[in-house]
Amino acid sequence: MHKRFVINIISRIILVACCCMAAPLGWALYDDPHSRETKAFLLTIFLGAVVACALLWIFPVKKEYSRKIGAKDCLAIVGLSWVLLMLFGAIPLYLAGVVSHYTDAVFEITSGFTTTGSSIFSDVEILPRGILFWRSLTTWLGGAGIVVLYIALLPAVGVHTFQLYEAEAAGLSTERIAPQIRETAKKLLGVYLFLSLCELIALIICGMPGFDALCHTFATIATAGFSTKNASIGVYGPPVQWVVTLFMFLGGVNFVLFYRALKGKPLNFFKDEEFRTYFFMMAILIPFFAWVLLVSNVSAAPLREAAFQVVSIATSTGFVTADFDLWPSVLKFILMLLIFVGGCGGSTAGGLKVIRALLSVKIVARNTLQAVFPNAILPVKFNGKALEDKMVTGVLSFFSLYLLMFFGGTLVLIMTDGTDIVTAMTAAVTAMSNCGPGLGQVGPMHNFGWISVPGKWVLSFLMLAGRLEFYALLILFVPATWEK
Repeated sequence: MHKRFVINIISRIILVACCCMAAPLGWALYDDPHSRETKAFLLTIFLGAVVACALLWIFPVKKEYSRKIGAKDCLAIVGLSWVLLMLFGAIPLYLAGVVSHYTDAVFEITSGFTTTGSSIFSDVEILPRGILFWRSLTTWLGGAGIVVLYIALLPAVGVHTFQLYEAEAAGLSTERIAPQIRETAKKLLGVYLFLSLCELIALIICGMPGFDALCHTFATIATAGFSTKNASIGVYGPPVQWVVTLFMFLGGVNFVLFYRALKGKPLNFFKDEEFRTYFFMMAILIPFFAWVLLVSNVSAAPLREAAFQVVSIATSTGFVTADFDLWPSVLKFILMLLIFVGGCGGSTAGGLKVIRALLSVKIVARNTLQAVFPNAILPVKFNGKALEDKMVTGVLSFFSLYLLMFFGGTLVLIMTDGTDIVTAMTAAVTAMSNCGPGLGQVGPMHNFGWISVPGKWVLSFLMLAGRLEFYALLILFVPATWEK
């Protein structure tokens, strides 16, 4: 690893985080310039800026030095920057006194940056607005990707910018929509901003107060699920719930498709095999859920609640309007499957991604046919194109790693907290898939505050691993990473 370069870039990313923290500081100053909350943000920004500037001065990097950088350094930058951002972003919550332990602050902010939406707070409505805004803003920043924001807004980092972008961006493959990767990051960030602005306007028109509309917009487009209300979106009326449902669905779509649509190619949505699968999955499940809720008589508004919860869970957003832990078992089982699958690659949603689930089915079908016709050449195709063996192997490898982390996380939670199997399994999968609510003691009407300190660190690790799709975080535990 080229430590000088890695430290330099991470220091710049911390400076970006300090600049972003000025927004919640503004709310704190507006409400009470002398509050403990205001002092917490001021001190955190000051410390972050001083440390980052000192490291930039100690570890300067010339442009020609970047030519020596490889994929290992880029993965290390992504992994380390996210870990440090979790630790740094938690400081205001701890200094403001809204949590009793630093571990709780780290869990909350990790949940925000990774767009998970799990919370340790039983009553978020008593939190000061600056803290509420910071929680929501971390989800929006995490959805865009801190490193992607850095690439889009700050000077280029050298010839390996694409490797840095690829290491951070979620999805099976990273697609360029412009010759320069910095331009690609800018264009995708523009789509992100456009969708955010559209939802903000729609929520305000529906009667949601401005502050709440802004916070919920951040959490919806980022498919995160943090709310300013204890009852989440359930406290608002049907118009707001339908608007949020629509934008949760859009947040689970590959943002490249939106860019192409804005450039005059809207038909590209249904030309994309992953989007078709995602769309028809929703179109089939929502009526089915509504019918089951209607005949079981457990919902006063079966269609609206079915649409909201199916989209919320499938996109790993985690907003709730109903206690789905009380729904029939068949619906709860399908919801858990949706947590595993998640949204589309290239979106802000978590989970395996629809594209990997789809390709896994195709690989099983291909291997079955191969057993019948051993001499046949049967490539796995996506969007009409045969995939390379490297990509097929990558899908299987990721799927295996996902299951390994899931079972490992479940076992550790049972050992550390003595939870029942349903609570442990759903807590582990909802953390890895960055979804938020699970079942049992971590269901939609509960929170994660009761979990032990070791359990919270385990879940924080799973949240971060899931958001970075494992490799950028796991590489930090490989000794060869730290060798030059």
